[in-house]
Amino acid sequence: MDWSIEARGSALHGVFDRAISPVLTIEAGDTVRAETLDAWWSAGPYTGGAPDERARVPEHTADAGHALTGPIAIRGAVPGRTLAVRIDSVTPGTYGATVTGGRPTVFNVRSGIESVCTVHAWELDVDALTGRNQFGHTVALRPFMGVMGVAPAAPGPHSTIPPRRTGGNLDCKELVAGSTLYLPIAVDGALFSVGDGHAAQGDGEVAGTAIECPMTVELTFDVVDLPIDTPVADTPAGWVTMGVADTLDDACYRALNAMYDLMQRRFELDRADAVALASVVVDTRVTQIVNQVVGVHAVLPHDAVR
Repeated sequence: MDWSIEARGSALHGVFDRAISPVLTIEAGDTVRAETLDAWWSAGPYTGGAPDERARVPEHTADAGHALTGPIAIRGAVPGRTLAVRIDSVTPGTYGATVTGGRPTVFNVRSGIESVCTVHAWELDVDALTGRNQFGHTVALRPFMGVMGVAPAAPGPHSTIPPRRTGGNLDCKELVAGSTLYLPIAVDGALFSVGDGHAAQGDGEVAGTAIECPMTVELTFDVVDLPIDTPVADTPAGWVTMGVADTLDDACYRALNAMYDLMQRRFELDRADAVALASVVVDTRVTQIVNQVVGVHAVLPHDAVR
């Protein structure tokens, strides 16, 4: 069955919390078409000025994080099983913005831009998949959702900013249409939420924002028995395993250990052989460095081992 969720009213929230009632309850195999706002809850294009003065939708509250749509409950989703989210399509709106600087965050200070806020306002051509800012710079679009996650087991609310083992603000640019994201389920129903549309982003998201934009996404849900403890995805680029931690070293080894597990299952290897083979065919990439914790993803191209 197909369902639709509009980005308004009770479907909007700004935290992960197992206590939030689902806006929709579906069966495994169902497809949901969900509208999302940009991460800032914007009511329309943001072209500059003080960030806190941008026009926002009425549902925005001062303590809200990213604007999320959901939660969606899936029947049969229980702790110990895995939620499979197939990303069927990701369609940006016609506008977006990249905002950086103006705050004494660690990444702004290290980049030397903590005192000045800069806004790039983008016009997005959905047909050509290009974006053009007010300075005349044109970039290719590769849209994906920055936040896709399920409710953590611990009572909330939980901030949307740091990603977790249950997903959330992963900011992994490989999660384009045609990907399937696998998430460990922590609560009954899973309680999946989505938001933070990115029309384009580089690995690292070094400014703290991508091209942030409203998005329409079509997702198909399933519940499977896949033993994982961190987000894993089957993407056009290959199998992707993700690690988040306080340091890049720790995040890297979480991603790698998940990749070794995957390779052991897929290729019937022992651990040492999986590590040796990974050293030949697996890439490790910095996912993001700006979300309170940092992220690394390991990528195994589909044709790397034959």
